[in-house]
Amino acid sequence: MAVNLYVGNLPYRIDEDSLRQLFTPFGNVETSKVIKDRQTGRSKGFGFIEMASQAEAEAAIKALNETPLDGRNLKVNFAKPKEPRAGGYEDR
Repeated sequence: MAVNLYVGNLPYRIDEDSLRQLFTPFGNVETSKVIKDRQTGRSKGFGFIEMASQAEAEAAIKALNETPLDGRNLKVNFAKPKEPRAGGYEDR
């Protein structure tokens, strides 16, 4: 079962391939996603990684959390479940 990780404080230049490569030494990366602004297409400075196992996810967190990347200290931890948001089209 895949384990979802939150990766915050990313340099704005990082793309999904670079993010994947950063986590690959710690195990099998199933998906990598850099969150981008809808209007500008620019990175918002955070993303998500899915690791293949709990042990791989824990190894990645231990190794990468608070480590510097392009002058920014990464924040890596287990992602929280997505919460429903109000205000969408369905609420009208």
